[in-house]
Amino acid sequence: MTDHAFLDATLSPDQVSRTATDRTAHGADWGTAPDETAPPDVVVWPESTAEVAAVLAAATERGVPVTPFAAGSGIAGNAVPTHGGISLDLTRMNDIMDVRPADRQIDVEAGVVGDAINDAVADHGLFFPALPTSGDLATVGGMLATNASGKRTVKYGKVGDWVREIEVVLADGSVLTAGTRAEKTSSGYDLRDLIVGSEGTLGVVTRATLSLTGQPAESRVGRATFAQLSDATDAAAALVAAGVDVSALELVDELSARMVNEYVGSSLEEGPTLFVELQADYGLDAAVEACRDTLAAHDPTTLVLKAGTDESAIWKPRRELADAVREYYPDRRSLHAGDVAVPLGALSAIVEHIHALSAAHDVPIPTFGHAGDGNVHFDVLVDPTDETAVAEAHTIYESIVTRGIELGGTATGEHGIGRAKREFLPVEHGETGVATMQAVKDALDPTGTLNPGKVFPTPAE
Repeated sequence: MTDHAFLDATLSPDQVSRTATDRTAHGADWGTAPDETAPPDVVVWPESTAEVAAVLAAATERGVPVTPFAAGSGIAGNAVPTHGGISLDLTRMNDIMDVRPADRQIDVEAGVVGDAINDAVADHGLFFPALPTSGDLATVGGMLATNASGKRTVKYGKVGDWVREIEVVLADGSVLTAGTRAEKTSSGYDLRDLIVGSEGTLGVVTRATLSLTGQPAESRVGRATFAQLSDATDAAAALVAAGVDVSALELVDELSARMVNEYVGSSLEEGPTLFVELQADYGLDAAVEACRDTLAAHDPTTLVLKAGTDESAIWKPRRELADAVREYYPDRRSLHAGDVAVPLGALSAIVEHIHALSAAHDVPIPTFGHAGDGNVHFDVLVDPTDETAVAEAHTIYESIVTRGIELGGTATGEHGIGRAKREFLPVEHGETGVATMQAVKDALDPTGTLNPGKVFPTPAE
């Protein structure tokens, strides 16, 4: 283990931990198998940009790797160390620094939890619409690292679309301000967009200015269940193609519906189901009717979309689905939780491919996700003690991701590459694309201090 005594001279005692408990907690994320936990050598909790800069400068000088960490809610191993070193936990940097209602902007530190943003601006009639489903624990830094998104991406876009300015500490400890608080700019290279989605491999975001929008005056939720999966996916594509202003459009397959019914005691019809949300300041009734007509044209077996519907009750099955999947098969677990995103016209093809693999291998693969933007989530559930089943799960996973790319999509829609999907980077981007990314990495982090072993197919040694 490398000597990290320099940290004790940089930070106070309560900001540095070498205990097994803290190291283990920072050696995994939601997608890490118990036997794949990789603890860092030491955990630190900086409380200012200056402290982040001091840690990075000292670590780079000594050749010590640094892995940024926040809530640990990722599934691709983005925040899991591959080379020991320092886990840089930013959760104590959680100040809401300023709210500017006239600009519809908020300044926050990287450790601020998503829901805290909405709490801070609610009295101004504003909200942060790109918040992921895990907004109750996901931090701003983590969301920016993977350019996260959620159920409302179909209307509002990704988190990165709402970032105006960021403060970033580079590997040598220098501090960069990227972007502008202005709504638009054509000034130089867009370093902000370069950093967003880079998974902590180029720099550590310590502060962000985020755009906000007004809370909608009206909303309506509903769901539609179909006899065939293709009917559900075709209906989703038709809604978007018709320009129906849906704010959320989620797909749950038959197996997922069965799982969540058992978990929460809901009474979903166990068939392919679309969850729909519409928000507007005016003209909502017209949008609702257009939505209803489009869904009805695809012969749903159940269609609920009317005023007075309990929004919380409608969304609860979708909201609880991740936990439902984990609990349904006590002797199985998801060795390969993942997501792919495809053009909307290919949504049916990728979901049918997943279902065909499930049937061919006799492996349950609950499939769900953000139908409005072609982002599909899946869990390959196998007995982790069965070596043959584990190998088979990897084959299935590889087939799904590869097929998603073949359909004109991407290996990951919102969880990043991390360590789980490094092999797919050249498949999606080609050798020239990967080499270009590597050149950027080498220019900004020539010693490989920041989050080594992530994104690139050949991990840094």
